[in-house]
Amino acid sequence: MRKPESLRQLLFATALKGQAEKLSTFIDRGGVECRRGAALTFKYRYTLSLTVEGYAGSIDALMIPILAWVAEQQPDLLDRAPHQPFSFESELLDADTADVSIELELSEIVLVKRTGKSAFEATHVAEPVIADAFPGVCGVSLVQGLLDDGMMLTPAA
Repeated sequence: MRKPESLRQLLFATALKGQAEKLSTFIDRGGVECRRGAALTFKYRYTLSLTVEGYAGSIDALMIPILAWVAEQQPDLLDRAPHQPFSFESELLDADTADVSIELELSEIVLVKRTGKSAFEATHVAEPVIADAFPGVCGVSLVQGLLDDGMMLTPAA
């Protein structure tokens, strides 16, 4: 499974820059979907649970990169009712810090191809690219825009 590490790396480059030790990731309620047939292609389905301990930043600075990542890596979560792509809980430790838990329902398709008598090749299929993921800026994805800008979150006045 590749999506958990992809999201971890994005958070390490944005909201958790220099704070990798604060993030724990778990895969819960995992399953494999596969149909009978000549191919062994299958789909992983699982809940990715993220826990950020002692988080002192803005909760928005944590949610924005996750939403941008979801838009590219699991866009179907943005289309399903009630328009809640993931859930979270937060334990307020004091006025400045909290433990934040986030759960995302993810899936990954794996194409399996026979390459020899007893050898197989597994290829993880990327999510389809949305034509205009960042309106007005041709060719720039939400995640890349955050990374290019250094993701500075300025509180509104």
